[in-house]
Amino acid sequence: MSSQWWEIAAGVLAGLVAVYAILLLALWAYARRHPETVGMRDALRLLPDVLRVLRRLAADKSVARGVRIKLFLLLGYLAFPIDLVPDFLPLIGYADDVIIMALVLRSVIRSAGPDALRRHWPGTPAGLAVVERLAGLPAPRPGNPERNPGAG
Repeated sequence: MSSQWWEIAAGVLAGLVAVYAILLLALWAYARRHPETVGMRDALRLLPDVLRVLRRLAADKSVARGVRIKLFLLLGYLAFPIDLVPDFLPLIGYADDVIIMALVLRSVIRSAGPDALRRHWPGTPAGLAVVERLAGLPAPRPGNPERNPGAG
């Protein structure tokens, strides 16, 4: 009987390790497929502004409830000390946070619209441009005041 218990425990553990490896592989594949999106250094430098805009969007009652739930879940994930990739690992430790944040931002902006992001953005226009790239929005056209909150 105790032999069966160990076999079951070993099988569950092997399954969890396999799922973890698949998730890491998926994150790595996503990062390789979208290398032009945003550099890790830019993403980390903008983290305070990104967290503020996420919080503001989550509190905005004009944003759909499903979008706000995604944002609260993302903020919880970012605040939770246990990640897919431990943060103490150099460089790759924060990669999962940045990739998951980018995926959620893309989903949120598809639902709420880029105007909601621009309306709540607390940082500089250059920072907004980086976050828009991170969210998968097209590059701004020169002289388009709609994409440049500092203009007009």
